[in-house]
Amino acid sequence: MGTVRILRVYEEPEPGEYRVLVDRLWPRGISKGQIDLWLKEVGPSAEVRNAFGHKPENFEVFVLHYTAELERNPAVAQLRDIIEEHAHVVLLFGAKNPLQNQAAVLLDFLNSTP
Repeated sequence: MGTVRILRVYEEPEPGEYRVLVDRLWPRGISKGQIDLWLKEVGPSAEVRNAFGHKPENFEVFVLHYTAELERNPAVAQLRDIIEEHAHVVLLFGAKNPLQNQAAVLLDFLNSTP
């Protein structure tokens, strides 16, 4: 398995990293050439995302709900295949908070489940 990390979509990835956007919404000001794959299906549903609202006090509940979605989301298997195919994968997200966002939850989920 290759290495996987998260990065805000507005930051520069390392050379050779396969760039996967894991947001359901396309970020402003980003061209398609800056992304290798947009895997929007792995992002949280609109209901879960809107309930979170990127408010720190809602993050704990967001983690629970988004993790529950990931457990039954077929896009997770697709993402695991991509990680197997590439030596270095970076999961890109648009949120401003580098610690409390869906990519951080997704990375934790990938690292904690087989």
